[in-house]
Amino acid sequence: MLKTRQWADKFPLELVSPATVKAVVGVGVFAAVTAVAAHIRIPLPFSPVPITLQTALVMLAGVTLGAAGGAASQAVYIVAGLAGLPVFAAGSSALLGPTAGYIIGFIPAAAAVGLATRGGFRLTTLLPALMIATIIIYAAGVAGLVILTGISLKAAVTVGVAPFLAGDALKMAAVVALSRFTIPFWRGATS
Repeated sequence: MLKTRQWADKFPLELVSPATVKAVVGVGVFAAVTAVAAHIRIPLPFSPVPITLQTALVMLAGVTLGAAGGAASQAVYIVAGLAGLPVFAAGSSALLGPTAGYIIGFIPAAAAVGLATRGGFRLTTLLPALMIATIIIYAAGVAGLVILTGISLKAAVTVGVAPFLAGDALKMAAVVALSRFTIPFWRGATS
């Protein structure tokens, strides 16, 4: 018969570390808020792409959860939509429509921000990372518009990038402000 201590050494009670639980919760939270943000939208009469807060949440996911966690949150969001959950504003066919490229761009955009901010909050790395993430989302979005709608590259930039530049600058400013709090909370004070 095993003594209590020997049994505890062979079968530790802590099966999952608190850090792992925190990471999984973070992935779930950011997948969920990205889904909610898809349904809070402002349609533009001249563009097949609506205004949403999703891009800000994608960038904040990368800042908060790091590269792997941020990318994972967006992958969970996309898989949930592919599984038929109502996470896309346009329904499960969103990955075949005009916003497909943007949605697919969420994964590398979150990863890019997470990689750039792995050392914690530094405005000198965060701001360029947010700009790169925005470029990634725009590039994927424009490619999706060209491929899936058949419009020209110039038209795709006109309806899929130009109307969103000012709003995305405001979103980046909001992410910078929020990241001062989310980085220490999720990654720890020493990140």
